[in-house]
Amino acid sequence: MSPLADRSLDAEISRLVARLTEAGAVLVDPPVLQPAETLLDLYGEDIRGRAYTTRDPVAGELMLRPDFTVPVVEMHMTHGAEPARYAYSGKVFRTQEDGADRPSEYDQVGFEIFDGSDPVAADAEVFAIIAELLAPLNLRIATGDMGLLFAAVLGLDTTERRKAALLRHVWRPRRFRALLARFGSASVPPARAALLDLVRRGEDVVGAAGPMIGQRTRGEIEARLNALAEDAETPPISERETALIDDIVSLRETMPNAIERLRDIAVDLPQVSDAVERIHDRAQALAARGIDVDALEFEGSYGRTALEYYDGFVFGFYAGDRPDLPPVATGGRYDALTRVLGRGRAIPAVGGVIRPAVALALGART
Repeated sequence: MSPLADRSLDAEISRLVARLTEAGAVLVDPPVLQPAETLLDLYGEDIRGRAYTTRDPVAGELMLRPDFTVPVVEMHMTHGAEPARYAYSGKVFRTQEDGADRPSEYDQVGFEIFDGSDPVAADAEVFAIIAELLAPLNLRIATGDMGLLFAAVLGLDTTERRKAALLRHVWRPRRFRALLARFGSASVPPARAALLDLVRRGEDVVGAAGPMIGQRTRGEIEARLNALAEDAETPPISERETALIDDIVSLRETMPNAIERLRDIAVDLPQVSDAVERIHDRAQALAARGIDVDALEFEGSYGRTALEYYDGFVFGFYAGDRPDLPPVATGGRYDALTRVLGRGRAIPAVGGVIRPAVALALGART
């Protein structure tokens, strides 16, 4: 990057940070090197596979921070007062595939709010400030709510084991759909049915398979076989419930139309009612902050290929005519993450990040 481009990027970062601190955020700078063992488990598969890691003889495994949110949450849950607001700027690091025309290190500017007094208002504030900062770029905006699908799954008329399996794969849409189809079918694949028949008859299936190979113990294998046998006896998830979940994940509408459709779904799937009303309340809070909610897109599946710590409102800003570019900004709510890093303590939290170099490049084009 040329000295002129460096100065332009510094100026853009300063502009963004100034607006965030104006909103009451305290500027923080988490260390570039972060402990890897705990934090890597909190990222999605994509980020875990692209993190730069190293080992220190004293500190153990470390990684170059792949984002700011997790380190900021850990800092807040360890030392922060509540409520709190933070802003930050600096480099994040992610490996790229061979031939990928994207940098392995780039700048992020972000804003996080930790406040349980009015989560819907905090969602709207984070979104509205980012929308204000990026308004000249005329970006496509997508929104969603991970809490909607979580609520739908948790309320299914099926076993806790099946619900847990579906929730583990919410962020892997194809695997989730395959599992839902399997749990909605009364049939069992012939090979599995034959194996489970031996288990039910008390045969020593593990011993008959030959020498133990791999890291799983005999007890673990037998527990897995018993779980499969139990699952095979479980009644299938009803066609009505699977169809309603399909309706949710395929939904793509303007916010008002999406809320109307979701209220219709909630009549037959009442466990999503609270999540739908939160979406409605958030739409009102966004409108109060000047967002054109009537034109705002809502996608039932939005956020399912993003970072796995989001569990509520999610959003992204994109250059519609440049699909080759990463999102200019993304963000969302991550209440459960504060509970994990707070070791039992929790506080509602929401945030968003902007990639200033992408915003600057698009601004130069307009």
